[in-house]
Amino acid sequence: MATMAAELRPWLAPSAAGPVTTTVRLPGSKSMTARALVLAALADGPSVIEAPLRARDTTLMAAGLGALGVTVDTSADDRWVVEPGPLRGPATVDVGLAGTIMRFLPLAAALADGPVEFDGDPHARNRPLRPIIDALRSLGVAVESSPTGGLPLTVHGTSLVEGGEAVVDASGSSQFVSGLLLSAARFGKGLTLRHEGPPVPSTPHLRMTTHMLRAAGAVVDESVPDVWVVEPGPLHGRTWTIEPDLSGALPFFAAAMVTGGTVTLAGWPAESWQPVEQLSELLTAFGAEVTRSAGGLTVRGTGTLRGVTADLSDVSEMTPVLAALAVLADGPSELRGVAHIRGHETDRIAALATELTKVGAAITEFPDGLRIEPRPLHGASFETYADHRMAHAAAVIGLTVPGVQLTDVGCTSKTLPEFPELWAELAARS
Repeated sequence: MATMAAELRPWLAPSAAGPVTTTVRLPGSKSMTARALVLAALADGPSVIEAPLRARDTTLMAAGLGALGVTVDTSADDRWVVEPGPLRGPATVDVGLAGTIMRFLPLAAALADGPVEFDGDPHARNRPLRPIIDALRSLGVAVESSPTGGLPLTVHGTSLVEGGEAVVDASGSSQFVSGLLLSAARFGKGLTLRHEGPPVPSTPHLRMTTHMLRAAGAVVDESVPDVWVVEPGPLHGRTWTIEPDLSGALPFFAAAMVTGGTVTLAGWPAESWQPVEQLSELLTAFGAEVTRSAGGLTVRGTGTLRGVTADLSDVSEMTPVLAALAVLADGPSELRGVAHIRGHETDRIAALATELTKVGAAITEFPDGLRIEPRPLHGASFETYADHRMAHAAAVIGLTVPGVQLTDVGCTSKTLPEFPELWAELAARS
């Protein structure tokens, strides 16, 4: 049965009285934490996850692995310990609204002994899942799904997946590829996976997946475009140190840009598996100054926000906050290449078009993005659609536009439960 929706938390976005200048320390990357949990669960020994993200998506992932027989000790905030064990069913996994869970764990469930049921929040049933289901069936795994090819879903695991070759259309989400790759080393023949279809979005997330697989001991060949080969073999337990979440930091960087302040993300590593280069280029194009030092990753507002024309396919998760910057810029912007975000927590393109129009911007909606023409803005009720990134966008606009009322700030618990408090502190320091 689908999860009941949490009680809504309406919230008036605080406005900034002046430049925001602060250093923030944020939890770890959701994407890295999710991948580390899966690789640790499939490893040949215990693993430690340092500085993980504790949020709804990751705690549901840990609970899902626990249902499959993995011991995940999350009692310490900064150090989770994962003890793998034989994967087993029957089990039930609540995916919430997390794409990582619904696209990563069915592959692990195929290695379990017994049936594993998946379901989640009502909107989770609308999120694309068919490529994973089709790939599982092509590999000989019995799967029951809804008539629409999504949740609810039952994977009938037999403790063994022979593996071999599979074809997937991952144009809807790079998670389709990542989900298959993360478990592939445990398949009898490994996996040769071929993407056929329009370009795969969010390629930095694919590189994160292959980097982390190699760090766990897997042999991965991605030398041929749109083809990934994972050799069969063990995954090793290890210590994973999770980087601060770059997508989660973006609203705070945006606060520096829209107020002419300076925000430093502390603890940023010298080398990152996240798309920091792409984001730095985008923020610079908008008019920011981006620097890296031993103190962290720093974004300075220059007093000017320029309109941009950009392909966001590699950083599509950041589209809502970048769209918020665009409505506050001094000229029009076109943000394209993100047709697949219509299948995210909500149809983000349609949701942004509706809500940005409410606050006064002129919006043209395209199949793969938006044209945003700044206009004088005003306060309004900003629907968040149970989507944390929509809430972040509204909060950014509210820094300089009084009266932006979020219908629900509670949805930010998906990736950063303390967001409302951190944001209020940030605005108070302006």
